[in-house]
Amino acid sequence: MGQPCMLVRVAAILLVTRETVALSDIFEEGKSDKEILDNLLKATRYDKRLLPPVRDSLLVNVSVLLLSLASPDESSLKYEVEFLLQQQWYDPRLQYSNQSQYNYLNAIHHHNNIWIPDTYFIMHGDFKDPIIPMHFSLRIYRNGSVNYLMRRHLILSCQGSLNIFPFDDPTCTFSMESISYEMTSMRYVWKNDEDVLRKSPSLMTLNAYLINNSTLICPIKSSWRGNYSCLMVELIFTRDRAFYFTTVFIPGIILVTSSFITFWLEWNAVPARVMIGVTTMLNFFTTSNGFRSTLPVVSNLTAMNVWDGVCMCFIYASLLEFVCVNYVGRKRPLHNVVYRPGENPVTQGDKKRDSAVPNEIVTCTNCGPNPCTHAANNGCAEVRKKEPPHPIRVAKTIDVIARITFPTAYAVFLVFFFYHYKSFTNVSHDE
Repeated sequence: MGQPCMLVRVAAILLVTRETVALSDIFEEGKSDKEILDNLLKATRYDKRLLPPVRDSLLVNVSVLLLSLASPDESSLKYEVEFLLQQQWYDPRLQYSNQSQYNYLNAIHHHNNIWIPDTYFIMHGDFKDPIIPMHFSLRIYRNGSVNYLMRRHLILSCQGSLNIFPFDDPTCTFSMESISYEMTSMRYVWKNDEDVLRKSPSLMTLNAYLINNSTLICPIKSSWRGNYSCLMVELIFTRDRAFYFTTVFIPGIILVTSSFITFWLEWNAVPARVMIGVTTMLNFFTTSNGFRSTLPVVSNLTAMNVWDGVCMCFIYASLLEFVCVNYVGRKRPLHNVVYRPGENPVTQGDKKRDSAVPNEIVTCTNCGPNPCTHAANNGCAEVRKKEPPHPIRVAKTIDVIARITFPTAYAVFLVFFFYHYKSFTNVSHDE
């Protein structure tokens, strides 16, 4: 019985010695990285279906390098993000000898024969284009470290507070998670505990204004697969405020204030006042409808609805003011009241009380117990009848009041509007 056991041991030693010699031959100088990988990945010693044999759960270090940002237009909630996703892990089965001249092995053509994390993207939107060999790299280092780098181009469906559009800051997120390995088997971690994304020096942007970004671990409460390792990227964009001021707000302010010009024209300048009122209204309708067609559809009241509605009310109110002024000015005066042009319509009533018209019949209180009537120039203490103002004077008074109230009310609205929605933006940033 002792002799057969001795023979088995000798055979095992010879087999191990033969494999060691064979492996040492693999890593000799002059061997290509393909030859080395072909031998490392032989089915007899490597199975890509199995996780790398590590003591605890396998750690996959992840980092993201932003390459470009883009958005179809200013009012879109779709943002295109192009980035390089780097994943690094340790696989002791892929260690190779220092006899080789290569610091690392280029395993791009052995991609389908090496175990790679089954990373998939969730909550992102869509892929811009598929992965092709030219869009990733795979390197294996002497100690068995694997560096897997791939280019991704995602179309993100972002969340924005459209009720304060265009003062909102859309937030875009995408997450990376293992589809089959739980946290006990594999965990994703951000490389070097980075809390923000790295940006390429040649980062390009097109209608996409990134103001903040962060790298997070997916909160369990927002994931239905809490026992799977997950990393999340959060990108916060902002709108180009200058674009909306130059195309929406400033033209709107010009049109509304232009409608106030009619208050400085004569009350009976019908052609000029009608032309200004109607022209400003039509221009505002055209500008508003042309811009609104590019806005996302929202069921609730938005900042742009408030802006359009209030501005249109001011323009329409100025047109109604002219209608009222023209109607009042054309009314027939009562008691044959005489209108004297050139007098201030606001102070004219006071002047009339101070100066009496000669030979005007007034009620006098100096005649005894019963009042009598005399001419206004007979020196008696008079009690004058309060006569209604002339319609033209009323029309001019309305114009004078409108010159003050309309611009003041519109200025108050502008201050409230921009301060109110700007405060919403600050609150969202603090959160």
